[in-house]
Amino acid sequence: MTLTEMTAPAAAKLRWWALAVLMLPVLLVAVDNTVLAFAVPMISEALRPTGVELLWIVDVYPLVLAGLLIPMGSLGDRFGRRRLLLVGATGFALVSAVAAFVPTAGALIAARAAMGFFGAMLMPATLSLIRNIFVDAEERRLAIAVWAAGFSGGAALGPLVGGFLLEHFWWGAVFLLAVPVLLPLLIAGLLVLPESKDPNPGKIDALSTVLILITMVALVWGIKSVAVYGPGIDLAVSLVIALGVGFWFVRRQLSHDNPMLDVRLFTNPVFSGAVGANLLSVFSLVGFLFFVSQHLQLVSGKTPIEAGLVLLPGLIVTVIAGLLVVRLARFVRPGTIVVGGLLLNAVGYLVVMFSGSSGFDLGLLLAFGLLGAGVGAAETISNDLILAAVPAAKAGAASAISETAYEVGSVLGTAVLGGLLTAAYRTGVQIPAGLTPEQTFAAKETLGGALDVAAQLPAAIAEPLLASARHAFDSGVTLTSAVGVVLMLVAAVLARVTLKRA
Repeated sequence: MTLTEMTAPAAAKLRWWALAVLMLPVLLVAVDNTVLAFAVPMISEALRPTGVELLWIVDVYPLVLAGLLIPMGSLGDRFGRRRLLLVGATGFALVSAVAAFVPTAGALIAARAAMGFFGAMLMPATLSLIRNIFVDAEERRLAIAVWAAGFSGGAALGPLVGGFLLEHFWWGAVFLLAVPVLLPLLIAGLLVLPESKDPNPGKIDALSTVLILITMVALVWGIKSVAVYGPGIDLAVSLVIALGVGFWFVRRQLSHDNPMLDVRLFTNPVFSGAVGANLLSVFSLVGFLFFVSQHLQLVSGKTPIEAGLVLLPGLIVTVIAGLLVVRLARFVRPGTIVVGGLLLNAVGYLVVMFSGSSGFDLGLLLAFGLLGAGVGAAETISNDLILAAVPAAKAGAASAISETAYEVGSVLGTAVLGGLLTAAYRTGVQIPAGLTPEQTFAAKETLGGALDVAAQLPAAIAEPLLASARHAFDSGVTLTSAVGVVLMLVAAVLARVTLKRA
């Protein structure tokens, strides 16, 4: 019996059980993202990646995800969103188990790319099912707040469970967290999730899928190149490819009556403004997590679980803020809430900028609380605005756009802020005399590499290297925080202009 065939009380009860089941893949993806951020130092020591490889280990998953979300959203509209969700969950868990045992950085990058492929099946399906299950606007907003809180809850759970695993097992154990989620999701999903499809879905367009992937890879490659190596021919070529192929993709969608992605949705300023706010909120969160996880472990010397506990209050604030804005939205315009969230993100980065070295850890704690409140508020409302702007039948496509913004923000947060941090570190670190060329290269690539090299050196050489490396890293954090402030202020202005009629 489906939701539509039940009596109203029974259907209402089943709606909330269905939402609970949809939280499982959300938690699975969120835990994986946060755990990886905290496993970066151990991965650096175990697999010895270069600075660029380390960024790709973090970035390749959301990059593939971002390139495939729209095609997978269209696929779910055509063949069934529940079916796609269950297939994606199975593949994601299996590949995660493989990733736990890979022997090289290159193999881990490949495994993360495969996780991105299956992860792209998960997220559009969850949001589009919520859009079709909750037809009442206020219920839908609350359901989306719970969905967003699932990301934050997973992010909070990841450091604690992952920290315990990292203290007692090898780095690969963090990827095994996805496996226990698989079985209950498959069983409960078949029992309580309704199947839904678009009666008039967009065509499966293999060429458009390739065009999206090329555009995303070229764009992120260019950003990485300029952030790590400075402006050069790589940047020019990458941007030309991204713009040219992206233009081709848009023209192709406009030429079809029923395209894979209805780009005309972006002519609605509320829709495009909400997508932009979604992207930049995640940008601020992921960029912050990239450097704070390394500072707490490699500079402050905390264990993974101690570092997770430092960030736990901010993650809890993210959950609470996302739920509170549902009630707040009854009295305050949605656009105002989004603008306020983005401004809180800017204040969080300002706190990092002006935290002295003696109070840097306390500053990070306060900054992440502010950032959590801002992201929780902006994400919940922006996702609701995106879904409310389209008919229920097109929920898969709208969800895919929302999730694409989320993942592009994740990629850019690491690529831009992480790339700037890497460049600042390389410029600032001073290498003492007496190191081999291999040791010099490793020490200049990443902070984790410097710590690994210092462990092989006598104290008279190791101590100056460690002091210089840690100072260079935190100086880079200050620089990236300044960039974060500027971007969040620009985002707030854009949101104020585009969402004023929301």
